[in-house]
Amino acid sequence: MENYTMEGRTYRYYGQEAPLYPFGYGLSYTTFQYRDLVLSPPALPVCANLTVSVVLENTGQRDGEEVVQLYLQWEQSSVPVPRWQLVAFRRVAVLASRETKLSFQLVAEQRAVWAQDWRLEPGTFTLFAGGQQPGQWTRAPSEVLSARFTVTGAARPLRGC
Repeated sequence: MENYTMEGRTYRYYGQEAPLYPFGYGLSYTTFQYRDLVLSPPALPVCANLTVSVVLENTGQRDGEEVVQLYLQWEQSSVPVPRWQLVAFRRVAVLASRETKLSFQLVAEQRAVWAQDWRLEPGTFTLFAGGQQPGQWTRAPSEVLSARFTVTGAARPLRGC
């Protein structure tokens, strides 16, 4: 085998075709609502980490668990990258009619791309937070919030940070 590219071989690189059962697919006995997605800081240096917070509310009548998922999308990259990449997830139990605020740390390494070695690049990124993948159609009501952030500075090898 000489071609090690993942294009067309994994759902991360299928283009616009959605997988039949994407990560996080499932049903629940309650409903959840996401709000107040905050990225801090909204513009950061190439080697810096990003803090993400989101509020998850159980809007149903039963206690439930939700798998909160964060996906990263590169607006432009010097090399092919996935449509979006899962960078964090957490299973959270929320009592009926209650809410919880979740915080995540997106470290610089999670933005690295492979170009003969791992490197960090400046640019604009979109972060998605929700109970499913961005653009996923399911029978269970869920939503995905998104926010953009900017990385400034010059591209550099990951080991240079």
